[in-house]
Amino acid sequence: MSHRFAPCVGTTFSADIAVPEHDREVRFYAQVLGTGDRPLWRDDLMNSLGMPVIGLGARTPDHASLPLQWMPHIQVADVAASVQRALDLDGGALMHHVDDEGRSQWAVLLDPNGAAFGIIPVIPAEAMPPSDAFPDAAEPVGRIAWIELTVPDAAAARDFYRQVVGWSVQDAGMEDAGYTMLGEDGAPAAGIRQARGAHAEAPPVWMLHLPVGDLAESIRRVEEEGGTVLETRRGDDEAFVYAAVQDPIGAYVALTRA
Repeated sequence: MSHRFAPCVGTTFSADIAVPEHDREVRFYAQVLGTGDRPLWRDDLMNSLGMPVIGLGARTPDHASLPLQWMPHIQVADVAASVQRALDLDGGALMHHVDDEGRSQWAVLLDPNGAAFGIIPVIPAEAMPPSDAFPDAAEPVGRIAWIELTVPDAAAARDFYRQVVGWSVQDAGMEDAGYTMLGEDGAPAAGIRQARGAHAEAPPVWMLHLPVGDLAESIRRVEEEGGTVLETRRGDDEAFVYAAVQDPIGAYVALTRA
């Protein structure tokens, strides 16, 4: 994926969700993400350096239309144009914030599969944190490492997001399995996977991949804190490298080894 703070069309900058049982949810994520000798995430769910990355808000009447899904905030060239393209392609607009001068600021959209996602303008370079404030990209830090969507018709989803977000597609000869979507900078930005085989029943939601310091301990804490472990994978060293989980209210997220 592109650098985690890249001001670039197609890059996921952050993500959020509005939840009932807010205190319980904050505890769940603080416990599950805060593992390892040097936790990558703080208790307030910012990354370990204090940069807001994921937001966990309390559900209010203003959020009644939002599904219980983690929603990535993807940078686009023109929010208003992206909203209109989504509507033209049988998607939906759940929220669309326009300022007093009629300029679109951000929106929450639904794709035709029911997957929710946010769109925001490209972050101005002057609003980005200084590059020397953060460690090298190889240094583990709390961030959104990847986003992935599993749907019955990956080709149709590919075409929807190409037009709405501005992603291009990596030609890797993997059409039967899915697609790697590229940001404006040419770096991999997201995966769109065909629902088949072991993933035939996967929910059509954007799955955030969040790295943790001690994945085995995070997996143990998921069920201890009222969540459900749906799938795990191990690497060649037999250590866990991935876990798909549901939190206590049923929202899906993936945990990965940092």
